Amino acid sequence: MSTYIVKRLLAAIPVISGVIAVVFILTYIVPGDPAQLMAGQRGNPETIQKIREDLGLNKPLWWQFADFFKRAVTLDLGSSYRNNMPVTRAIMQRLPLTAKLALASMALSVVTGVTMGVMAAVKQNTILDYGSMFIAALGISAPSFWVGLILVLLFCVHLEWIPGTGTGDGSWTYLVLPVFTLGMRPAALIARLTRSSMLEVMGQDYVRTAWSKGLPKRLVIVKHALKNAMIPVVTVAGIGMAEMLSGSIVVERMFSLPGVGRLGIEAVLNRDFPVIRGQVLFLALVFIFTNLLVDLSYPLLDPRIGYHRSWRGE
Repeated sequence: MSTYIVKRLLAAIPVISGVIAVVFILTYIVPGDPAQLMAGQRGNPETIQKIREDLGLNKPLWWQFADFFKRAVTLDLGSSYRNNMPVTRAIMQRLPLTAKLALASMALSVVTGVTMGVMAAVKQNTILDYGSMFIAALGISAPSFWVGLILVLLFCVHLEWIPGTGTGDGSWTYLVLPVFTLGMRPAALIARLTRSSMLEVMGQDYVRTAWSKGLPKRLVIVKHALKNAMIPVVTVAGIGMAEMLSGSIVVERMFSLPGVGRLGIEAVLNRDFPVIRGQVLFLALVFIFTNLLVDLSYPLLDPRIGYHRSWRGE
């Protein structure tokens, strides 16, 4: 397994290098002068020129790219143009809230989605099946911003059961609506995928053999069918978790949560290029390592999948 992990990490190096190059090019061609932004509207040409020299913006393009690449490799992503805070520290300060939101949302999504999918598959073509898939279709179709607004109006404004937006005193009640809003769409997707995968697995010979042996229904469904049906579900859940950890821009903005997603919005609005670059690189790293963890979980669900086969494409 260690050899497989090392090979996967080595294969990620060209990907990360390409991401670094693309991020630098895109932020370089974006209109706007960071030095002018830092100097403000009243900044004189001498001040702007001094800022450009301090930031290295007056250097040749190749020098700027080499300096950025060296900093990115050593995780020294520079400092924010707005408050001169190191980008790495700014991201790490916002990450705990985003991680808490992502973990709670994904836990809700997996538990709800898998439960609905299994019930729909076991009770195929019944009212329970149709009702579960109808709810899942609504969950996939409804935009997050609309769901969030409806929840705020209902539970915060009219019923006054839950506090409003923000983090308040840090109580978990402030995360109830954001967690539900962020987790509803993945839960619906997991429910539909679980049902489809379960129906496919339950038609396999080994499941029919388990039924013919007279094994308990719960044992057949959980041990024989669900375990083998979880591979596509784990894949989707891993991608969803990576997206949530990278910062849910809409949800964090809507509920005024100071997470990684909101940090990215503020950086874009203020043309804070170091923070934008750091955010994109952080997103790339999250996706790479999340996909690695998902790949490592496959043999645990299906022993027929080996690390050597996964690497060689067998």
